[in-house]
Amino acid sequence: MARNILITGSSHGIGAAAAVAFAQAGYDVGVNYCKDPDGAEETAARIRDLGRRAEVYHADVSSSSDCEKMLERFIADFGRIDVLVNNAGGALKIPGGGFESMPVDYWDSQINLNLNAAAYCSRVAVRDMIQKKTPGRIINVGSIHGTVSWVKRKALPYCVAKAGLDMLTKSLGAEVAKYGINVNCIAPGFILTKATGRYSDEETNAFKRKIPVGELGRVEDVTPMMLLLADVDKSRFIVGQTFVIDGGQSIDGVIDYMLQV
Repeated sequence: MARNILITGSSHGIGAAAAVAFAQAGYDVGVNYCKDPDGAEETAARIRDLGRRAEVYHADVSSSSDCEKMLERFIADFGRIDVLVNNAGGALKIPGGGFESMPVDYWDSQINLNLNAAAYCSRVAVRDMIQKKTPGRIINVGSIHGTVSWVKRKALPYCVAKAGLDMLTKSLGAEVAKYGINVNCIAPGFILTKATGRYSDEETNAFKRKIPVGELGRVEDVTPMMLLLADVDKSRFIVGQTFVIDGGQSIDGVIDYMLQV
């Protein structure tokens, strides 16, 4: 029997790459989007071309009610949820000025999208996994900025949310491990996606110079760890961990180039 996976924010970027990788590995996939229906349908089409089932779900994961409805629809469609990947997130449009002038609405939007969304979705997924005794897997997609601040771009609430995601991973992982449910997190560094096109060539080159492997990350650098953490047997003894995938970018603990570009 095929395992079923729901990936939030899978209309593009890391989420879309993960959806295709899991389909190649034999999973049936739920594709979530908020603002990019064409991208979601394209992802779903690629999955179906691989002979796997794909269903598309529109939901704003920063809304608890949207998350609840999406998870309930997914479970009704597929019968159960085996794997949830909380991938949706991002810094959105960063306002000018410092923390003292930051709009409260911006703070709230960042915490909701980058932290609360994972809790909203995981809550429903865990409930189903416990009820059906499913050896479920939850994979959160965090960031190296959960441990290293991004001061220059004033992404303070993004960093705070991703730090919270690390602790959600640990705390929830410890709570549900007794049910055979494993919760872990992946923290990517600079990964080339459509979203990174917003950076200038000068900024991109500055990022690259500070990555020890000498090149920028690709979405294909992230998906193998996801596949490992989703595997019931291979991830059996991995609980509450955050795995950094950044080419060595954060080894020194302080990413000084963030203060320069």
